[in-house]
Amino acid sequence: MARSIITALEAALGALVVTEPDAMEPFSTDESTLGRHPPDVVVRPTTPEEIRIVLRLAAEHRVPVTPRGAGTGKSGGALPVRGGVLLSTDRMQKIYEVDEANRIAVVEPGVITGTLQARVEEEGLFYPPDPASLDSCSLGGNVAENAGGPRAYRYGVTREYVLGLEVALLGGDRLVLGRRSPKGVSGYDLTALVVGSEGTLAVIDRITLRLLPRPRAAVAAVASFGELGDASRAVVEMGRSGLLPSALELLDGVCVDHIREGSAYRFPEGAKGVLLVELDGDPERLEIDLIRCAEACEASGAMDVRLATDELQRRRLWEARRMVSEALKAAHRHKSSDDIAVPVGEMHRTVAEIAQIGERHELLAAVFGHAGDGNLHVSWLCDDEDPRLAARRSARARLELVHHVLGVGGTLSGEHGIGLRMRKYMVLEHPPQELQMMRAIKKLWDPLDLLNPGKLLPEPY
Repeated sequence: MARSIITALEAALGALVVTEPDAMEPFSTDESTLGRHPPDVVVRPTTPEEIRIVLRLAAEHRVPVTPRGAGTGKSGGALPVRGGVLLSTDRMQKIYEVDEANRIAVVEPGVITGTLQARVEEEGLFYPPDPASLDSCSLGGNVAENAGGPRAYRYGVTREYVLGLEVALLGGDRLVLGRRSPKGVSGYDLTALVVGSEGTLAVIDRITLRLLPRPRAAVAAVASFGELGDASRAVVEMGRSGLLPSALELLDGVCVDHIREGSAYRFPEGAKGVLLVELDGDPERLEIDLIRCAEACEASGAMDVRLATDELQRRRLWEARRMVSEALKAAHRHKSSDDIAVPVGEMHRTVAEIAQIGERHELLAAVFGHAGDGNLHVSWLCDDEDPRLAARRSARARLELVHHVLGVGGTLSGEHGIGLRMRKYMVLEHPPQELQMMRAIKKLWDPLDLLNPGKLLPEPY
């Protein structure tokens, strides 16, 4: 990259520009385990105007720009694979407005998700999307990846809560998209297009979010099964019974064994599958529906069902659930993760196939995730000393998993995004005409292919 853009950035933005190698190092990686990709320069703007300056200079100097939130992504979407400018919005943490009457919040992209949730709950409001990393991930990253979480089963993913966006385009132009009203069908939905675009179309600098009334109460239950397939069948049974939990989480026996010692919640021995069921809403109905969920689990073969109706028990359950990914990572030399989604009725076949794929490639497969909507996280684990061997094994396993998932009507990613990890498989899910339309959209928004290049869409651009 030409030194001239660094000089231009420093002249325009001063101390917001980072060039020291040690200071740039944290921006070379994310949570994807996809290696180190150092940028040539890091810029950490604090205002929308400063973002526009970066994008104007990038266009003038023909230098790629990689937008980044908190760096908690799992698909490599924030890795600067072509060097250039790493544009981090981590300093943009203002909550401009929480409007109780209209039930909206207006925020900057660097606001941490859990911080917003706590803030709106003070007003009796509720922001449902709850990624596992909610205490460290940022709302800008959530919007870019269309993040979900356990509550997506009942409440939906991030896209359902984004009413409007203010974004900067390559070259420095700014677009104000969307609205503040709860409904609106005026023209093409460009707001929804930007949500989930993984920073390949524009850089988000302000977000208007829809809020809900805070649920009056919540209860939970844990059902343990001797077979993982029985747990997935219980999910189908609850749906047939007309039950709609706010969260319905699946953990296989590998996950349970990895968190057993560190968890304050004591899981039964011998569990090969666990369902964590939570319901919220009207207190008068909750315990009745919770019992109905327990009955559906028992009818599907649960060997143990425990109700958690007080806040301490519920908190311990969720603390245990959020431990899973880090516990797996800490216990093994190599961990590679996939995020797939399948029709709920196909989960029992899918979890069985995942175990067989792991055996074929000498990998320990761990499965957990959002069973209510068929979104499963798969971790391929091994302890080989040679990282290249581990990478080859997980890549072969991933390819088999992709073919299975697409064969049962599923998709490559439920919430982590395509990013760098899954982009080459896009040709397997999307026909050529559809990919051609996606490329045309990319070219219209980013004609120089400088915004987060090398992500999402497969080659050739």
